[in-house]
Amino acid sequence: MGFRRRIQESPKVDLTPMIDVVFLLLIFFMISTTFIERPGLNINLPASSSEQIKQTNKEVQVYLAENGDIYLEREKKSLAELLQYLKSFDPIMTKKMTFLLMADKAARHGNVVELMDAAKMAGFGSLAIATDKKVED
Repeated sequence: MGFRRRIQESPKVDLTPMIDVVFLLLIFFMISTTFIERPGLNINLPASSSEQIKQTNKEVQVYLAENGDIYLEREKKSLAELLQYLKSFDPIMTKKMTFLLMADKAARHGNVVELMDAAKMAGFGSLAIATDKKVED
């Protein structure tokens, strides 16, 4: 009998699906690592030419909207609720923490001063007011 011997072909790996998956993962990680500084809030910070301070990992970020609404960790709070939250920290710990105030540039000056006073009453060691970098014309 004359059986014909089949020539063995070496297996070929198609790289196209793997390249597609790698590009999709790359796009996913690029989009997911984009940080939004003020999520869900439309706050226009005032412009300043002063230098940027070093950000500490122990800080409390408080947002003040144009209409006077106060936001703490993406939740709307009243001034009394904010004071209660700030006073809940350990007094020794608050001396090392930074109170970061992100107030809209159209917010009333009185509201800004109230929040600064709240930080002082809670015993925060430092107060920072967030601004955008001034664009030179």
